[in-house]
Amino acid sequence: MKSHDPKSPPSPSMGSMTALSREGLRAVTPLEDKRIQAVLAGERDAAESLLTELLPRVRNLVRYLLRGDEDVDDIAQESLIAILRGLPSWRGEGSFKSWSDRVVVRVTFASIKKARATQHQSGGDAAVELVTVPSEDAPPDDYVFRRDMVKLLDKLSDERRHALVLHYVLGMSVPEMTEELGIPFETVRSRLRLGRGQLRELYEKESSRGGSQG
Repeated sequence: MKSHDPKSPPSPSMGSMTALSREGLRAVTPLEDKRIQAVLAGERDAAESLLTELLPRVRNLVRYLLRGDEDVDDIAQESLIAILRGLPSWRGEGSFKSWSDRVVVRVTFASIKKARATQHQSGGDAAVELVTVPSEDAPPDDYVFRRDMVKLLDKLSDERRHALVLHYVLGMSVPEMTEELGIPFETVRSRLRLGRGQLRELYEKESSRGGSQG
């Protein structure tokens, strides 16, 4: 993988976003299956090993979905607990990491909904800080991409942001998103189209600004 100049981040193309989800599309290996079976059998070491491995992925996904960094760690911990509790319901169909991603999405959406209700009752908006959450095993150039991408995503509405993340990072189809989000098919397509356009426009503005400063 080629390294990138931090002042000139790679274009946030949909193909680049999709590349971030490839790890989750792999089939479960026999070793992973044995570890999951050990977790289900109540082996504490196996559970700790599994959650430790999932943590960077979970934190990154929560940060992609959440505006700002303030609650990332709390929601990531809630997500890991939900994954552990829901593990008996996983039937071994498809990728385990794809299944766990769905759990993280639902926990994060529930937290966002709760936060919105609290803000509505208090009549205020919570302050957030633009801080990214890098994966511990991500190469430097990959982190640059994630850092710049999450800053651009922070400028999108939650609806468009979530549509882009679910489709291009998690690889969910439009019908799957329709079921997951509980909204019409055409609404999903519209959010994807508008989100792509806005993200591309934001990137072009950031690129021209960086070029003029250089």
